[in-house]
Amino acid sequence: MRFSHLSLRLSLFSFFLFLFSFSPLLASEPFQPLRTDNPPVIDGKLNDPIWQSAPVITGFKTWRPDWAKDLSEKTDVLMVYDSENLYFAFRCFDREPQKIKASVTSRDKMFSDDWICINLDSFGDQQSLYGFYVNPLGIQGDSRATGTNEDKSFDAVWYSAGKITSDGYVIEVQIPVKSIRFSEKNPVTMGVIFERHISRRSEAGTYPPLDPAKGYAWLTQMHPMIYHDIKPFVLLEILPALTYSHREKANQGRLVNEEQKGEFGITVKYGITQDLILDATLNPDFSQVEADAGQVDVNLRYNLFYPEKRPFFLEGSEQFLVTGSPNLIYTRTIVNPLIAAKVTGKIAEKQSIASLYAMDELYDTTPGGRYAYVGIVRFKQALSGDGYIAGMGAVRETKPHVNGMGGIDGLIRLTQSSRLAFQGLLSHTGDDPTSSTERGHKYELTYDYEERSLRYGGAFGRISDNFVAEMGYVPRPGIMYVEGYVNPRFYPSSELVRRVSIFTGSRQYKDLPSGIWENGYDLSISALVGPTVSVSAFAAVQTEVFAGKEFNTNTVQGSLSSQATRDLYVGLSAQHGNAIYYSANPYGGYGHRGTLSIRYQPWDNLSAEYTLTFNDFSRSSDSKLIYEYTISRLRTTYQFNKYLFFRGIVEYNNYRKRMLTDLLASFTYIPGTVMHLGYGSLYERIRWEESRYVPTDRFLETKRGLFFKASYLWRL
Repeated sequence: MRFSHLSLRLSLFSFFLFLFSFSPLLASEPFQPLRTDNPPVIDGKLNDPIWQSAPVITGFKTWRPDWAKDLSEKTDVLMVYDSENLYFAFRCFDREPQKIKASVTSRDKMFSDDWICINLDSFGDQQSLYGFYVNPLGIQGDSRATGTNEDKSFDAVWYSAGKITSDGYVIEVQIPVKSIRFSEKNPVTMGVIFERHISRRSEAGTYPPLDPAKGYAWLTQMHPMIYHDIKPFVLLEILPALTYSHREKANQGRLVNEEQKGEFGITVKYGITQDLILDATLNPDFSQVEADAGQVDVNLRYNLFYPEKRPFFLEGSEQFLVTGSPNLIYTRTIVNPLIAAKVTGKIAEKQSIASLYAMDELYDTTPGGRYAYVGIVRFKQALSGDGYIAGMGAVRETKPHVNGMGGIDGLIRLTQSSRLAFQGLLSHTGDDPTSSTERGHKYELTYDYEERSLRYGGAFGRISDNFVAEMGYVPRPGIMYVEGYVNPRFYPSSELVRRVSIFTGSRQYKDLPSGIWENGYDLSISALVGPTVSVSAFAAVQTEVFAGKEFNTNTVQGSLSSQATRDLYVGLSAQHGNAIYYSANPYGGYGHRGTLSIRYQPWDNLSAEYTLTFNDFSRSSDSKLIYEYTISRLRTTYQFNKYLFFRGIVEYNNYRKRMLTDLLASFTYIPGTVMHLGYGSLYERIRWEESRYVPTDRFLETKRGLFFKASYLWRL
């Protein structure tokens, strides 16, 4: 109780400290890109006359593996703009151009290559940023980031080109102002950090250099960049989409038609202002083109978590993130919406809103009807630096059942190296909100400090056992916890060991239903060895409570990963430890877990990736093997050019005796203008014998599906 009172006082003190303080603007000279009426052609060549007059930025310093060192290769950045576009060019010199790692791959699949990035805080308010990544062949990746999370599933419409030269590589970038949000001012002040990654040295650097005393607080280190007379616009995008699917399912050993349907849907994006956007969709296709990778699905205490991949929900998703609980809003709980709408963006200079509504058609209907109605709203007030305070509310209703959740969360920048985060949430659940409502709560207070050589922090929180968020992912309610950690880092002056990180922490969890405390003590060490080899070792002395019983779950783990050559990546991890068999009558045991990942790229446009996942469990009392679970997955992709690829997946689940095949041809001109054709099958080691399926050594095709989608983005 003393800890709780102390934490509350610290939170209140920090909050009032913020109210009576402010962070001064950067004192350094802002960047001034050159305005032009003759914009460059985006072709990966710097032969346009305007580039000869553009201001040049150089002097990159590292932030990985160590800080504030000269980047091993020189980098120049050039900046121009016109009334409708921002243009950037990079001259990335390299004394060994034959070792530059680059691939012709699909969007967002180039992060293991060499790349450059434009980290753009378009509002200049230190609250969020766009990341525009490009590899040496012009392949794009993009993201949206806040102070606590980077979401690389975000996609925007922009243009890039790159070429490898005799002394390095050159990249040109065009960012239409319609593709970003910014303040309605003249001039417009944005923030920027330019970044370069050199794969074969595990090296990354920026300009302006990141301050080692501020650690990874990117948003508070943005350099101001000024644009005059950017053309105001009214954003209007119309995205019609046509989908067709045909599915077959085995019936008495033979495939028969299960479903065949074609649908037309439309999505509209409208700019209420330049920085407040309405998205609305009718009869959308919310299926996934990319299949989820298989996961071990036996002996689970919590439901499996699958990342969101559907474009409508991905855009602006960072605005729904609750501090300390990034999955409290989990949009994959919205499965088959008939209509959906979002409003996201700024309503004032330091105030933003994010809201979502969806009418979801249920596959399993309830007595209350066929639909679930989901509404979410989040309001955010920016504070000094990257700090903010936010309020949110969310409701999911399947008449007469209703679940609601709401509360506040926030982040306060205490010093340049430390911050305080907090959240307080309430939930209510019931069939009659006025009388039979069950109420729950969730709160947390977190402190962390980080700079070049040291990170430490702690947290205190509680989730009541009746806290329910049906539109979120909360794996374990019914706990109270106190955590603390210290993470020193060392940077030896050695070419062999380049960075060492030691982590030690303590976790004390109270299982509220039983009143039993769990104890956890962690120790890990990781190191960057040579140019690209990362190794780590981890040990935990811990207990876990399940069904009112305490179990020993001590664990040791090791991992190794390396970009062994330009063409070959290898990652390996192995774990051994005590474990629990989760059931109505749980018991203790021990098990092993392991993963192997191999990625091979013999040519720039051909890659193959193999992953192996292994898990087993044996009972302690008699050492009997209870289960052994293995998933093998091979994914091969041929990228014909930056727009078109062909991909095949074969996945075998040894435990389920199932094999999945998945073929896809995909053309993406820009996000939204796409065409996908997919075909997949499921095979099982069974056969139909008389009136039932029985095991066999041969495969039987039990499911088959064909999928087609075409859409075209109209930007008016």
